[in-house]
Formats: sequence, C-alpha cells, structure tokens
Amino acid sequence: MVGYIIKRIKAFGDAFRGIATFIKEGAHARIHLLAVALVTFAGFYFDLSNSDWIDLILCFALVLGLEAINSAIEYAVDLASPEYHDLAKKAKDVAAASVLIAAIFSVILAILIFSPHLFDF
Repeated sequence: MVGYIIKRIKAFGDAFRGIATFIKEGAHARIHLLAVALVTFAGFYFDLSNSDWIDLILCFALVLGLEAINSAIEYAVDLASPEYHDLAKKAKDVAAASVLIAAIFSVILAILIFSPHLFDF
C-alpha cells in the first residue's frame, strides 16, 4: 500500500515536470497562457457571471490541454520518425488542427460573452 502511494506521489511530480516542460519549451503554450491571463483580467474587469466564468475556464482547460497533447504527439513523432515522413507530418498537422479548432471556438465563445459588456462600455 505504501509503495502504491509513493508511486502516485511520484506521478504527480512527473506531471508537474511535464507542465514545466510544456511552458518552458512550448512557444504556443506561452501564447495561450498570455491569452488566458488577458481574458481573465477582462473577466474580472467586466465582473462576469459565474456561468460565463465556467464557460471560459472550460475553454482555457480545453485549449491548454489540447496544446499539451499536441506537444506530446510532436515529441513522440519526432522520436519515432526523425526523418521526414508524410504520415508523421499528417499526425503532427492533425494534432495541431485540434488545438486550432478549440481555439477558434473559444474565441467565438469569448466574443459572445464579452460583446454585451463591450457595447455597454
């Protein structure tokens, strides 16, 4: 039982190292985090409702989570296929597309949430 708990604690350490790598090495991760900071500031400024915050937080998690998965796929593909390969490119492109799709819909949601506040502003 103690060994199981120690392994779980170590898994958290691995995950936190992954977050650090994600932020340190991921240029797009830093761009997304800047967007999260700006939207969060705007949300406090316009005193958004709880339901608007829930929607935004879900978008933050979705985009950042997909960006992390995209990075993991890129690392794995680069390891498995160091030389150029059409399928490797497709895997990387589709993984990047998942982030783009989530980001586009997050921007649409942000427009829907913030536009009434901006027009009153």
